Amino acid sequence: MLMTIIWGGTFVIIKISLTDISSMLFLGIRFTIAGLILLPFVYKKVINTDPDDILRASLLGLFLFVAFATQTIGLKYTSATKSSFITGTVVIIIPLLQVIMERKKPSTGTVLGTVLVLIGLMFLSAKDTPINNFFNELGSNFNIGDFFTFICALIFSVHIVYLDIISKKIDFMVLVFMQILVTAVLSFIMSAVFSGSGIEPVKFVFSDSLIFGLLYTSILATILTTILQTRYQKEVSPAKAGIIYSFEPIFAATFAVLILNEQLFIYGIIGSLLIFSGLILSEVLERKKTVSAQITNEYQEN
Repeated sequence: MLMTIIWGGTFVIIKISLTDISSMLFLGIRFTIAGLILLPFVYKKVINTDPDDILRASLLGLFLFVAFATQTIGLKYTSATKSSFITGTVVIIIPLLQVIMERKKPSTGTVLGTVLVLIGLMFLSAKDTPINNFFNELGSNFNIGDFFTFICALIFSVHIVYLDIISKKIDFMVLVFMQILVTAVLSFIMSAVFSGSGIEPVKFVFSDSLIFGLLYTSILATILTTILQTRYQKEVSPAKAGIIYSFEPIFAATFAVLILNEQLFIYGIIGSLLIFSGLILSEVLERKKTVSAQITNEYQEN
């Protein structure tokens, strides 16, 4: 839950920071600062880690880079509030990924939650318009930033599931450092590629808000949250981790309203409520199913 509060603040802080710096350069500097801080504490462990485990950790870092890159690019073109709610759909995507990977039938909670989330996204992507014109405007407010953010949700879901698979086998500090290292290197590479191709010229304007954004995201939202996630996510299932992460949009929306004065119009409010309801419903039904199974097992044992 602490992670979700810190992550919730990043949507607003990064949104403000991107007025002074290009997105990939921001990511590169952010993760470089985090990596340099961690390096003295982990370099011996990294050197003594099996090369195959380094490769697995690097793949995890690749997923993390793509997730952060698409989210950061998306924030240039969409609001912090919309970005947070679209990112929150990981709670629905994670169980579906497990269905595909483990060939398990989706639970009732997952199905119902997915339906509510999809309907919520439809409302979130509609312009504020009279109800009789709603379907004509459906999707009219869905922009390129929303698309990149949804890709972020997909990749971040893969990251969570893969982390669950390998976190029990590799030292968690090695996992933390390799994720940060890979993300930093790839961010600088993509910054050069984007600049050279004209997609995103390199931009850096020194400002108090930018320095604060880099320090907040590198120390709190990178080092602290990555350590917390890598160390403690193995204590819960990927599905439950996704449920906990689903509270992030609530904190992000609160910060966006208080700091950026963002507003959600009626369809946006309805969509946000539907998404959040879908996230909670999937957890409630899953929890009910788990408790019922535990009672049945205890009864049979007795």
